[in-house]
Amino acid sequence: MPHVQAGDLKVWYERPNPGRGAKLLYITGTGADLRKKPNPLGSPLAAGFDLLTYDQRGLGRTDKPAGPYTMAHYADDAQALLAAVGWDRCAVIGVSFGGMVAQELAIRFPAKVDKLVLCCCSTGGAGGASYPLHELEHLSTEDKIHARLTRTDTRVTRQRDDYQALFDKALGDAQTDASLYGHEPGRADGARWQLLARAAHDTWDRAPAIVAPTLVCGGKYDGQAEPQVVEALARRIPGAALAFFDGGHGFLNQDPAAVQRVSAFLG
Repeated sequence: MPHVQAGDLKVWYERPNPGRGAKLLYITGTGADLRKKPNPLGSPLAAGFDLLTYDQRGLGRTDKPAGPYTMAHYADDAQALLAAVGWDRCAVIGVSFGGMVAQELAIRFPAKVDKLVLCCCSTGGAGGASYPLHELEHLSTEDKIHARLTRTDTRVTRQRDDYQALFDKALGDAQTDASLYGHEPGRADGARWQLLARAAHDTWDRAPAIVAPTLVCGGKYDGQAEPQVVEALARRIPGAALAFFDGGHGFLNQDPAAVQRVSAFLG
C-alpha cells in the first residue's frame, strides 16, 4: 500500500478490500505499527468492511515530525487521511489510544463520522484517565513488560503458571521490534510524543457534543482502561450503548462476542 499526503504528513495507510462493505476507519493504539501483529488487518472486521487503517504520526512508516504532538493533531491527521482517500463520511472504530483520537475526531469533525465505536479508552479529566503509560518510560524493558502484563489483563499475575511464558513472548517481541525498527530516525521521539499527548487527553467537557450513534466497549478485566472509566465515557456521550466483554485490554482478540457485537452495531 502507498503513502498518501494527508495535510502536512506523509501517511502510511492500508485498505485491504476496497469496495467491500461499509467504509470503516480503524484507529490504532499506543505504539501501533502495521508491520507488527496483531493489527487491524488480521481482524474479522477487515473481511466484512471496506477497512482503512494507518500508522499514526511519529509511528511506523508515517512521517515523524518534531513534537510536541497534541490530540488535536491526531484527529486532524485522521480527517486529512479521509480527505486524501476521498471518503466524505465513514464509520470509525478507535481502540485504546485510537479511541481517544476517535473521540477528538467525532467532536472536531462530526460530519465525517457515521457511527462510532470506542474500545478500552476513557475521557480523561473528570471522567478518569487510562493508566499513565508515560510514567513507565524510565523503567527497563523487562520491568516495563512486567508492569504492562499485569495491567492489560488483571487476571494475569506473576504467580500464574503461564506467566513466564507470557513474559518471554513479550520480551522476545520487544527485542525483535528493536532489532528491526529501532534504528529508524525519529522513532523513539515519535513514540514519546504520543505518550505525552495521551497523558494530556481530556474530552470530558466536550464529549456530550458527540452526535454519532456510539457504542462504548470495555474488557471486564482491563486494568489499563478500567471498567469505571469506560462506564464514565459511555455515560458522557448522549445515547451511547455500553458493552463489556470477557477479556482485558485486548478483549477484541479474546472474546469473539466482541467483534460480533461491533459488527452488528456497525451494520
